[in-house]
Amino acid sequence: MNINYGWKFYKGDEPKASYRGFDDSDWRAVTVPHDWSVEYDFDKSYASATGYLCGGIGWYRKSFDFPFDITDKRVYITFEGIYNNSRIWCNSNNLGNRPNGYSTFTMDITDFVENKNNIISVKVEHSDLADSRWFTGSGIYRNVYLTITDNIHFDMDDVYVKTSSINKSEAVVEADIAISNNKVKDANILLKTTIVNSESNEVIEESLSAIGDSKTIKTIHMKVNNPILWSTYNPFLYQLHSEIILDGKVIDDIDIDFGIRDFRFDSSKGFYLNDENIKLKGVCLHHDAGCLGAAATEVIWKRRLEKLKKMGCNAIRTSHNPVAPFFLELCDKMGFLVIEEAFDEWEGIKNKWWQGHNVYPPKHFGYGKDFPVWGETDIKSMILRDRNHPSIIMWSIGNEIDYPNDPYCHPYFKMMEGNNDSNKPKEEMQYDPNKPKANRLKSISKRLCRYVKECDTTRPVTAALAFPELSNLVGYSDQLDVVGYNYKENLYDEHHKEYPDRVLYGSENSKTTEQWMVVENNDFICGQFLWTGVDYLGEALGWPIRVSPTGFLDTAGFEKSNYYQRMSLWSAEPVLHITTMKSTDFKQEKLEDLSGDNEHWNWNLHEKIQVICTTNCRKVELFFNDISLGVKNLEDYPNHYIDWEVEYKPGVLEAVGKTIDGKQYRTELKTVSSPNKIKMNPLSTILNADGQDISQIEIYIYDKDNNIVSYSDNEITLDIDGECEFLGMENGCCDDLTPYRSKTRKTNNGRLIAYIRPSITPGKIYVTASSKGLESDKIEIQVK
Repeated sequence: MNINYGWKFYKGDEPKASYRGFDDSDWRAVTVPHDWSVEYDFDKSYASATGYLCGGIGWYRKSFDFPFDITDKRVYITFEGIYNNSRIWCNSNNLGNRPNGYSTFTMDITDFVENKNNIISVKVEHSDLADSRWFTGSGIYRNVYLTITDNIHFDMDDVYVKTSSINKSEAVVEADIAISNNKVKDANILLKTTIVNSESNEVIEESLSAIGDSKTIKTIHMKVNNPILWSTYNPFLYQLHSEIILDGKVIDDIDIDFGIRDFRFDSSKGFYLNDENIKLKGVCLHHDAGCLGAAATEVIWKRRLEKLKKMGCNAIRTSHNPVAPFFLELCDKMGFLVIEEAFDEWEGIKNKWWQGHNVYPPKHFGYGKDFPVWGETDIKSMILRDRNHPSIIMWSIGNEIDYPNDPYCHPYFKMMEGNNDSNKPKEEMQYDPNKPKANRLKSISKRLCRYVKECDTTRPVTAALAFPELSNLVGYSDQLDVVGYNYKENLYDEHHKEYPDRVLYGSENSKTTEQWMVVENNDFICGQFLWTGVDYLGEALGWPIRVSPTGFLDTAGFEKSNYYQRMSLWSAEPVLHITTMKSTDFKQEKLEDLSGDNEHWNWNLHEKIQVICTTNCRKVELFFNDISLGVKNLEDYPNHYIDWEVEYKPGVLEAVGKTIDGKQYRTELKTVSSPNKIKMNPLSTILNADGQDISQIEIYIYDKDNNIVSYSDNEITLDIDGECEFLGMENGCCDDLTPYRSKTRKTNNGRLIAYIRPSITPGKIYVTASSKGLESDKIEIQVK
């Protein structure tokens, strides 16, 4: 039972708020997922690492009744994620705490609840602003559920569905099904299990005794005839349905979506999915979504993932923490391969930048202080929660834990090259015997790998290494089944020869074409994961920059120009995209991660402009006002940016691309007139009246001829009428310090996006977008 709606929130500390009878009538009503950080102004006094947004202490309270009598029932509450240092009370009873802001946890509240007038109180203490190297958000930023069961019920942590064997005609599905009996007495039950969308229609019925006050795990094997294999291009999901029957009555049932697939890693040939050798075309992703902060829901990420899929991406590394369950469900349905990562630091705390990225001195807060006590619990809870997802192919135990002097140190650093930021103080660039010894990496990683294997033996363990030279030396690499290299492409060949049995891949990489071709042309490299798929808050260079602009999509989820270049490398679909920039600027560009180009043809008369066509077509001919400027061959432009220098005058640029099979494709870029009107594009005009749905409204500036004016930065103001909550507007601009809850914001590249959440009341929402001197637009959204 989802209980996201109807919470009360107070920003600040109120020790008595844990009491059941506390008066919270003057607290603000909120719906979770909720991130209070993005509700406040950007401030230079906060940390650059976390996007110059606040943390602090916050309290949540939720009152609830049960829709039926809960006598002789079990009741559990599940929080999918609270950032961070949360402590929970039920009817004044202290249930415990969870420091990790990314962990999902469930608490048994059976002994503390009544049929009516129950209160859950949650204290969130995110006082250490620089406790992360990226934006985390603050608050109950994921879903909250109540689960009500009989005393005999399924134990979801120990329900595990996997495929024990596969061939073309048959697959054998193995399901470990856990049943808890919270009664003192044993009970004879019937366990009935089937795969509901299988040709076989096999139903397994098992009579067994559920031992009192204990857990029983029953392993069932079921055949699936002519299995449809889950893949990146056909992510077919089966569903296992199981029922517990007591005295002829179903007392509990579960549905588990799963995929039938086989994968393996080979040290010479790379990665295979269902015996097909494929490259991992991956991106790394943080969890925030611009003005929504960490409280980004399924519909938000669905839009983003659809665009990454279209770009040719087939894999995701969750950087650097467990993700929301809905995210993995999307990956299952959309056909993404996932590396789920557990930690960014272990027992040592990394540098946290608060005055700008790599600006000394750093601060030292973080999860490292909790890892010795909570590390085992946190990594196991991630795996037990997520191991039924077919999208997951590896578990990562850590990101750049071996980064030099941050915090682990070794005498080898005296001889090292690279891995050091040029602006580090001298003492930070050499061996420091006072820092934790890097030899600890072996013993800790060995322990973490054991924890993983205790939960799942079907997937390899990996880690993203910043300094594999050192990790090889101290034995860290040897603990891993598959070794990830962060920005160490220069070591691929050398280490493949030195460690021929090692499976390796790029766990974090820059976006250069050259580095992709290394992957493409070497069978032993499984793939790469580019930093990053989407721009993210935090890890900022310094005020007023508050965003790391490293993605293919901006924080509003719009495509950046480098999106099309990567699409031209990764996608089989023809790509033809025109951008322009001043020729003087173009000559200074490296053209590997093009960032200074523009999607418009509006310049000063006679100005020298570089016209850049991003493409994977074999040949491209550029026309300007119907006059050919010549044909150019892709083979002469290995980075897939074909360019022409053109003297500007108004008109139309048209690129005509020809693929290897002779087919032609066209695209154009034309001079537009001045901004004239606003047009809104709601991605859905019908929303659910559940208090959870979100309307995503793309807003564009057009000229009088209905062309998007992509150079415009007009200020847009929204007027909203209806039962709903305005969540913010995002334009993707890295240094825009307009508060996220403002209903007025400038466009960036002629566009922005607005988010509105309806209430639980059916009706209509009217949204009007206006700007001085422009024709306004009004839309209607139905809430049902």
